[in-house]
Amino acid sequence: MSRVGIEAMNVFGGSAVLDVMQLARHRELDLARLNNLLMKEKTVALPFEDPVTFGANAARPLLDRMSEEEKGRIELLITCTESGFDFSKSASTYLHDQLGLSRNCRMFELKQACYAGTAGLQMACNFILSGTSPGAKALVIATDISRYILEDGDDVATQDWAYAEPSGGAGAVALLISAEPHVFQLDVGASGTYGYEVMDTCRPAPDSEAGDVDLSLMSYLDCCEQAYRAYEAKVEGADYRDTFQYLAFHTPFGGMVKGAHRTMMRKVAKAKGAEIAEDFERRVAPGLGYCGRVGNIMGATVFLSLAGTICNGDYPDPRRIGLFSYGSGCCSEFYSGVVTPDGAERLRAMGIEDHLDARYQLSLDEYDQLLRESAFVRVGTRDTVVNQDFVARTAPAARTAQGAPGAGGGSPRLVLRAIKEFHREYAWID
Repeated sequence: MSRVGIEAMNVFGGSAVLDVMQLARHRELDLARLNNLLMKEKTVALPFEDPVTFGANAARPLLDRMSEEEKGRIELLITCTESGFDFSKSASTYLHDQLGLSRNCRMFELKQACYAGTAGLQMACNFILSGTSPGAKALVIATDISRYILEDGDDVATQDWAYAEPSGGAGAVALLISAEPHVFQLDVGASGTYGYEVMDTCRPAPDSEAGDVDLSLMSYLDCCEQAYRAYEAKVEGADYRDTFQYLAFHTPFGGMVKGAHRTMMRKVAKAKGAEIAEDFERRVAPGLGYCGRVGNIMGATVFLSLAGTICNGDYPDPRRIGLFSYGSGCCSEFYSGVVTPDGAERLRAMGIEDHLDARYQLSLDEYDQLLRESAFVRVGTRDTVVNQDFVARTAPAARTAQGAPGAGGGSPRLVLRAIKEFHREYAWID
């Protein structure tokens, strides 16, 4: 069978970060409730950051490692986001331009809540498998932001998003897909899908979210079981407990994943108590580290979990990873692939941990100021000049984030400069 999967991947977790527990105390939220999030910190989108800058900053270190000939073989660019800022024009065109890709490239955007990243991966892999352009590569960029906007004076705790705020992140994951899957070789055809219409969460307006938290949790749990059952029906001998050395989940917050894994171990593997806890620490916990430092980045989150699983797992020999991807509304998929010792080393060399460590630590006063100033970049903004004050303040962190050893050798950072007649203007800075 033909080989296909992730040749290279990279994570960009933003330029600035906020401590989640400090935020919870600042908002006077119930700390016992917050402990279930299993969150440490969250990325905060700065005024000069948007889905295009996040996506470009994730992809640029990958492209900087490629020859011009190799870059020229990227013939498909898919952006996966629910944070689009144009109801017609795809963010892929901006990314195509800023990354300097060949004009002989098909580009478009996918939207299916947090499932979009997996949809992009599967579509790109099928393009490679089709053989219609032998040797071609595809670039999939899953990029999303949660930009909270203060509407009613200073009473932040009364906002509808008060308890969602600590887990809502921002960032992107870039995947280079080819017939040379050095980092993650997809198990072709080994997938189970499950979906139906449900109003668990939605975005009725570009800058707002609505939904039913309890319904969303129940839908997630239902889809996790049923997507795996569909996988099991297609893959002979599949066993939830023994087939996968690791499991990576879409991670709205860590506690949700812990609950889903516990449910699966009880219902599918017929396990109990201590066995479930041990299995969680061994197979699932490695994938929660990066998610607990970035927050939920929608379609990119399952790949943030995959990156954590690869970088923080143990790979003395090839190991199979099972992935569960879920998008509200809803669509879900359980699929799998193999990571080799070489693949793990390749991803670790990208310096993701160094990047996350180097981000600028926001004070609570700075964060609240950002909330009050976020409205100027709302969807539909026609003209504005972006305040670049934070660029200078976060530049040292950005240089480490983008230029850590192995992470692109000093790749510059893309920032949003202005919006003129609805068109966004960007610039690369060192």
